[in-house]
Amino acid sequence: MKKLFINFFALLTVLVVVSCSKIGKQEFDGTVKVSGEVKNAPEGKIEIYKFVDQSTEIISEIPMGSGGEFEYDLSLEGPGFLELHFMNQKIVKLALYAEDVQVSYDFNDEASLKVEGSEDSQNLQKIEALLTDYQKTVNDLNTAYFEAMSKRDQEAIKSIQTTAMNLEDTQSQKVKVVIEGMKDSFASMAGIAMLNIKNDFQFIDELVKGLDEKYPNTKMITSLLHQLDDMRALSIGQVAPEISLPNPNGELIKLSDLKGKYDLIDFWAAWCRPCREENPNVVRLYNQYKEQGFEVFGVSLDRTKEAWIKAIADDNLTWTHVSDLKYFNSEAAATYQITAIPATYLLDPEGKIIGKDLRGASLENKLKEIFE
Repeated sequence: MKKLFINFFALLTVLVVVSCSKIGKQEFDGTVKVSGEVKNAPEGKIEIYKFVDQSTEIISEIPMGSGGEFEYDLSLEGPGFLELHFMNQKIVKLALYAEDVQVSYDFNDEASLKVEGSEDSQNLQKIEALLTDYQKTVNDLNTAYFEAMSKRDQEAIKSIQTTAMNLEDTQSQKVKVVIEGMKDSFASMAGIAMLNIKNDFQFIDELVKGLDEKYPNTKMITSLLHQLDDMRALSIGQVAPEISLPNPNGELIKLSDLKGKYDLIDFWAAWCRPCREENPNVVRLYNQYKEQGFEVFGVSLDRTKEAWIKAIADDNLTWTHVSDLKYFNSEAAATYQITAIPATYLLDPEGKIIGKDLRGASLENKLKEIFE
């Protein structure tokens, strides 16, 4: 499975705002009321937490009445993600700014949770539901994968791997639909954690710019904007940065030498097992489409020339290969912000990026779309 762009837990860090006193035309006085009712509660207490530096920090214990009702006036400097802890058994995530929130829960009914009042908090519940469903799907796939591995069922293993690779695209579409329905709610920042910034760069870029206009000087949004600026040169539609490295014969080869074809920049290495497992698929597709203008530009992150050349021969990789044999310290790896392999970029004949991290069925489908 691919890593999400931002760790969900790390993302929900308390938001520090330098100056942000208005939300649209609505004035914000810095106080939000958190209230509600807990039914059939076990022994314990209600606590409210904020996110700080990838962990939670308690703000206060909230007194509870004899009927399970509670109320607390929360001071906020700006939009923030928080948690309500009910008796150390139920956690409810909240996104709060300028609107009071009412939370009710019956310990005898897991589906009874209601979050009302704060539209941002209601939106966050939608993201939470997507995350829960996604995690269940991932867990089911992992269970099926280990069962197939124990039985050495290669067909089942391949099917599960294909499903896993397609899962991210399917989930991405679901998340984007939900986020679009939120308009400019800052709760959508939690949804960004479920997207792949490489493939969804334009969507995330537009979303964060809109949030920055509504919530100026918000630390988390500003930080993400800086990160997006760093990645802009590698976004879909941009001309791919030049790569100029020696081939196995020591000759300097440039990526731009292949301009005029559909080029797949393939970052790999002889020591990378997933890369080697993917190579037969790339070989098959290369042989199928090379006469129609498909080329592969292999960039190895190997350490030794011997291992590099042997892997090329063993895997029958007959396309262009380059490497400076510097592992992840490779100049090309730095330029393309490669932190894990296999990693790919697909370029059109003008050298513009039209796809990222395409493997297996996703690469095959993209090439069919182009050539067939």
